[in-house]
Amino acid sequence: MNNKPKKIKTANEPNRGPVLKLKGKRVVTNSPRHPRKGENHAHPRRQFTPPSVSVKPTEDSDMIYGRHPVLTALENQRELNRIWVTSRLRYDPRFHHLILQAKENGTVIDEVDPKRLDQITDQANHQGIAAQIAPYSYIELHELIGQAKSVTDPVIVVADGITDPHNLGAIIRTAEAVGAQGMIIPQRRASGITSTVVKVAAGALENFPVARVVNLSRALEELKEAGFWIYGTAADASEPLHTVSFRGPIVLVIGSEGEGLSMLTQRSCDVLVSIPLLGKTPSLNASVASGMALYEIFRQRAVNTLYLDKLPKPL
Repeated sequence: MNNKPKKIKTANEPNRGPVLKLKGKRVVTNSPRHPRKGENHAHPRRQFTPPSVSVKPTEDSDMIYGRHPVLTALENQRELNRIWVTSRLRYDPRFHHLILQAKENGTVIDEVDPKRLDQITDQANHQGIAAQIAPYSYIELHELIGQAKSVTDPVIVVADGITDPHNLGAIIRTAEAVGAQGMIIPQRRASGITSTVVKVAAGALENFPVARVVNLSRALEELKEAGFWIYGTAADASEPLHTVSFRGPIVLVIGSEGEGLSMLTQRSCDVLVSIPLLGKTPSLNASVASGMALYEIFRQRAVNTLYLDKLPKPL
């Protein structure tokens, strides 16, 4: 005769798992219950691992790395919160005095090994040094106009909705290299001056002012009042770039990567110019287009400049 107790299971009772006996006591095992639809009863175990102290750069982080960007920031006394550097590079003659000067100005200097720098920069090509920069300090529009007007026939670049920081950094690098006086960017729907922009610009931002404005159309009108002619680049413009005579104070407006110049910005331009393309590629990268347009502007001015040292000497 079997005297084992039988458990009666009702229709509404959940399955609690097999019944176990432990020293005469009835124990019911707790099998995991399937959550109802829309329910989440996951309870992960607590992890008592120490918090990570690694600093990984992102597109909008404040990290720059590489010898040239950090060296340029140090030479121009850019405000730096922290520097991570290998012992070999710290005592390099190019860096040693500048790092000491930055330390006196309040920058924290961490001497680390290359593996630590790999971790901080997420395996990037840091070349033995990285730095955490302070937020970029934009110039006011009226200050930029005043500085530009102190030069004969100044050139200011306007980036209309450039969202890719790599493109923005490349445009800044080219503009500074050919001799432009500054840049204007909109505050909304566009990339700001992030660490990626600083890295791609390769030190150009230390000598190249950037103004950030709320209303780009209003800024263009202010530039017109200051005597600038506004030239916008557009793929379907009727004026080819090489047929336009660029004279006097100039503003070159570059459109976004996908949509180009907005209609509102186009209406604010005095002249719309295009870059003739003979291949099957329908358009150019924004940074490439700006480089070609800037080169044509300064090429024309070089042709029209009389260099006394190049004149033939009298016999």
